[in-house]
Amino acid sequence: MKKNTKNLILVALITSLALVAFVIEASIPPLTPIYGIKLGIANVFTLFALYYLGKKEAAAVTVLRIILGSIFAGQAVSFIYSMCGGILSLLLMILLKKYFTVNKLWALSGLCAVVHNFGQIMAAVFMTGTIQVMVYFPILVISGIIAGVFTGLCAQFALMHLKKQNNNHF
Repeated sequence: MKKNTKNLILVALITSLALVAFVIEASIPPLTPIYGIKLGIANVFTLFALYYLGKKEAAAVTVLRIILGSIFAGQAVSFIYSMCGGILSLLLMILLKKYFTVNKLWALSGLCAVVHNFGQIMAAVFMTGTIQVMVYFPILVISGIIAGVFTGLCAQFALMHLKKQNNNHF
């Protein structure tokens, strides 16, 4: 099978898995009384795609998951927040990937989660027209670091398992 065809199939599969994770997580009642705090399990698939396939493929997974997730979950307003946070986070991942090996993916993910939250807060400032929503940012930073480290560990373990199975891919 040609590499382009294989990558296209893998992007579709990873996007599908990310979308399923997103829809399931969106249907679970909030874990905290603070609106918007969640684990972001779908981000595991973006991290995985970046390290396993590359930056173009990770960008495709991210954008497709956000568009389709917003449609399937029926959350049009969350599209703007997700896209702002997702793109900023993805850009940071791409920029810092060369400094973070798979063994340190948890740390990169924690950083990217904070940037994701920053993008969402900036979208909220723009949409509400008030800077007062920034008071919410410290809470998002703490929850983002925790969630980011968790999702990073999930992607890290998956990639390390694949590396054991196929030593020549990395």
